Amino acid sequence: MNASILLAMSGGLGLFLFGMKLMSEGIEKAAGAKLRGILEFFTTNRFTGMLVGVVFTAIIQSSSACTVMVVSFVNSGLMNLYQAAGVILGANIGTTVTSQLVSFNLSEIAPVFLLGGVVAVMFVKNNTVTKIGEIVLGFGVLFMGLSAMSGAMAGLKEDPGIVQLFASLTNPVFAILLGTIVTAIIQSSSVTVSIVLLMANQGLLELPICMFIILGCNIGACASATLASLVGKKDAKRAAMIHLLFNVFGTVIFYFVFLVAMEPFLDLMNMISGGNPGRCVANAHTITKVLQVILLFPFVGFLVKMTYLVVPGDDKKVGYRDSFQLKYIGDKVVFNPATAVVEVIKEIERMADLASENLNRAMNALITLDEEDIQEVYAVEKNINFLNHAITNYLVKINQTTLPIEDLKSIGALFHVVNDIERIGDHAENVADCACRRKENGTVFSKSAQKEMGEMLDMVNKIVQYSVEMFTRSNESHVKDIMELEDAIDGKERELQQLHIDRLTRNECTPEAGMLFSDIFSGLERVSDHATNIAFSILHSDSDDSGEEVVRVR
Repeated sequence: MNASILLAMSGGLGLFLFGMKLMSEGIEKAAGAKLRGILEFFTTNRFTGMLVGVVFTAIIQSSSACTVMVVSFVNSGLMNLYQAAGVILGANIGTTVTSQLVSFNLSEIAPVFLLGGVVAVMFVKNNTVTKIGEIVLGFGVLFMGLSAMSGAMAGLKEDPGIVQLFASLTNPVFAILLGTIVTAIIQSSSVTVSIVLLMANQGLLELPICMFIILGCNIGACASATLASLVGKKDAKRAAMIHLLFNVFGTVIFYFVFLVAMEPFLDLMNMISGGNPGRCVANAHTITKVLQVILLFPFVGFLVKMTYLVVPGDDKKVGYRDSFQLKYIGDKVVFNPATAVVEVIKEIERMADLASENLNRAMNALITLDEEDIQEVYAVEKNINFLNHAITNYLVKINQTTLPIEDLKSIGALFHVVNDIERIGDHAENVADCACRRKENGTVFSKSAQKEMGEMLDMVNKIVQYSVEMFTRSNESHVKDIMELEDAIDGKERELQQLHIDRLTRNECTPEAGMLFSDIFSGLERVSDHATNIAFSILHSDSDDSGEEVVRVR
């Protein structure tokens, strides 16, 4: 083989891979958060999940990216296996869009996309436009790479040794293995199918052998999700196994179909492709995928059950009370930038539940003086501190990755929310300290004082509940309630402080009891302030990104 041809092919392949990566990452960064929201919302049943998988993969131009995202969703408990199965089947159809685009030979307009992408990336300051520019640039680079590879392959036809080598490729099983291995290495079936398409266009590969290579590509495409799942939970491994089993079964079915009916199948493909070999390969890729989904969709339940045989057993369940363990994030989970922030939010919600529960435990201990409750408050506080450090470190880590734009805007707010929850935990510990002082000194609270503390605690519990709901669901429905509660709690604190002074004046309570009483109400009011910070973090994320200062309680 001529060295110049080899270099041209290598350069073209490099451009193609880089363009694919640039385009896929650009789409994920520009619209990843919205696409993720669609993925979460429309996967309540297998059929809608499949349709979403088709559209999602067609947009981001990568079944591997879609499947890895699904695996990470399953790993985090955001999606069950039956929902995942529908999306995975749809992703297998959506991935054929790339080969369809390649088959139309858009290389002539590639320079236009290159110029447009470069202008957007280099000269436009708007972050969203820049990301869109990366997508356009990736599209242009991709087709420039295709053009280079196509030109190089045209020269291969003049080399008798190369022509003979490709002509000798007639064994279907070997062709499937070749497609599997090449795709597993490249980690993109779209790239492998595109190369096969170009070779068919140049007459280097016969159409029958192209069909078998494509079948192998389908199996090789499972490599990314399988590798990503290896460090995940058992359900993550099962989700990746669904992808693998689907493609293995689909390949086996069509292997025998092609052995029996290759000629009529190719006649049909040639008819709908106008005799264009490249279009024939692209259409065969799409049609075989659609038929595989139609055939195997009714057996999704069977595929899921099979994964339990391949990956037996259950993971150790991590409850929200379990100490010094991360449930949704950490070093030994499936990492995907598109779902990282979702996982953080779920871990923060768990931390918030712990802090809220601990505050109520501390307030109960203040009244009952139960030593077991007091010690439990201190133990849980250590766990909250652990979560604070672990989540913060993870936020630092993911902030250095290519997150979707919307998620990137929220990172600053997430740091603040974690800090606010940790401060609520500190106030619970302060209440436990007050319980210890009361127990040591034999301080007595009047019935009226206990009632007043209960009333204020109820108000604080409600604002914490509303705030956490507002934060975790990005739902602004409680904005008015929270503002009213915050004002009411501030007023309540002033009222109770005055009542406390009145009781001291009338000698109805001791100075020691008065100091504890005052500390408790001041602490509950500050908990309310932190809860308000948490609620309004979703409103402040944009202003944080723009550089405006957000005033927060410390």
